[in-house]
Amino acid sequence: MTPPKHPGALSRRSLLKLGMLASAAGATGGLAGCATPTGLPGPGTLNLALNRSLVSLDNKLNQFDAAVTVQRAVRQSLTRLTPDLKVQPVLAESITLTAPTEWTVQLREGIRYSDGSAVQVDDVKVALESYRDTDGGFLATFFPEWPRVQKVDERTFRLVTDQPLPILDYLLTNILITPARANRPEELQTGVGTGPYTVLNSDRGAGTYRLQANPNYWGTKPTIEQVDVRFLPSESGRVVSLRSGEIDVIDSITPDSVEQLRGLKGVRIETRPGTRLTHFFYNFRKPESSPLADVRVREALSYAIDGDSLINDVLQGAVVPVQGVVAPDLTGAAAVGEYRYDPARARQLLSDLGVRDLPMTIIWESGEFAGDSQVMEAVYEMLRAVGVRVKLQQFEPGGDISTWRQGKGGDWDLLANGYASPTGLAVTMLQGMFTGTPEKEKTRDTYHGYIVPEVTKLIGQASSEVDEQQREELLVQAQEAVWKTWPAMWAFAPKAVVARRDRVGGMTLGANNSYDLTTVRLGA
Repeated sequence: MTPPKHPGALSRRSLLKLGMLASAAGATGGLAGCATPTGLPGPGTLNLALNRSLVSLDNKLNQFDAAVTVQRAVRQSLTRLTPDLKVQPVLAESITLTAPTEWTVQLREGIRYSDGSAVQVDDVKVALESYRDTDGGFLATFFPEWPRVQKVDERTFRLVTDQPLPILDYLLTNILITPARANRPEELQTGVGTGPYTVLNSDRGAGTYRLQANPNYWGTKPTIEQVDVRFLPSESGRVVSLRSGEIDVIDSITPDSVEQLRGLKGVRIETRPGTRLTHFFYNFRKPESSPLADVRVREALSYAIDGDSLINDVLQGAVVPVQGVVAPDLTGAAAVGEYRYDPARARQLLSDLGVRDLPMTIIWESGEFAGDSQVMEAVYEMLRAVGVRVKLQQFEPGGDISTWRQGKGGDWDLLANGYASPTGLAVTMLQGMFTGTPEKEKTRDTYHGYIVPEVTKLIGQASSEVDEQQREELLVQAQEAVWKTWPAMWAFAPKAVVARRDRVGGMTLGANNSYDLTTVRLGA
């Protein structure tokens, strides 16, 4: 389904196809710097192609799924998530809840950065402060409260909070540690880390990085000497490069591409349930006079979306439906509601509410989810069928969509957006999206203006509840309260998926669509 075309103009889909063909044709040239004279990767080089530009190896502002793989190869955290979303110590030798509002942490002995300097307790203190103070920081929203560091000795410190924070060990998996002298409340473009790789060279504008094995790495040494990372926005370009052998691993691909690659000699597909939610989220910064400020209108519009058709026909089973407000495979996710397709009901409800010929601007960033253009075109037609005047506005990666999302760019009504839980916990996703306050909104640190005091209170109570059973009950109540506000028109949960060449072994794909590069090995 496509929007109406003006005479003599190419349709949006035609333009996208032309762009994909051009990118595919140019893929070889763009990868020449990481290939041998034959055009294939060298025997000791792993080549990764990302669908979104990795603008930094710091994660204060930028942490999409595939970025985690690369960022954690250079910088590390006190703890990390295993592929099955369990907490595992990394720079911390131990981390223990020693009191309701106190965690005691001991650093591993002898941990050093790639420049030879030792990891200090002060590095952790400054890291936490830098993440806390970063303007518009992505991760800051997940912390109900920022812990204070109290040094005990050279390797031991306490993390103290005013309220209990029983999931702090999970939250710390996202705080990458950098020498205090070089850390600042902004996304770092340079610097050293403790990880298995160092940065040999990079081009932030092009999204390319060349990593080399850190000879002084404290842990298990990687078997791959060099990792080259490329940004290839065109899915067809990534697929062509994988098929030709110029690229070893790609992710975020549509079912069409999976079908092309499945069964192809020399290529393997890895997939598993994911932790990411993709939803069509309303702009809660609309004035009270806007029809979208009325929860009844938001609910009515949801009946226009044929979710089953989108999942089965457009996305071809590469995603799963959600029955609530978070991804269904998160710990603590509750089935509190479901999206139903009933266009007649949508039209009737809108008519009863006096809403006719409703204008709606939908924005999204290209590559935000696999198959985004086809889904958006289908949604366009579904909304038109119930009398909505739709305008689709697509942003290119690296564009100014972030200023729009913060209400500092143009006006919009609906955002198609992916949102991951960096801990694998439902409470973290709820905390990040639905705990807005008027104070946070002053700095545009709410999730698109969502401020509902009752919801914020329930999530806060769940976040600080030490008893697991009581926390689960509070989480259900919080999710029920969120659902009643109809924050999204529709939502789904993509499966984690990567395609790799046969020569890549040892890869264990995590539910967050990332993997540990130290376990990966290259064959012939």
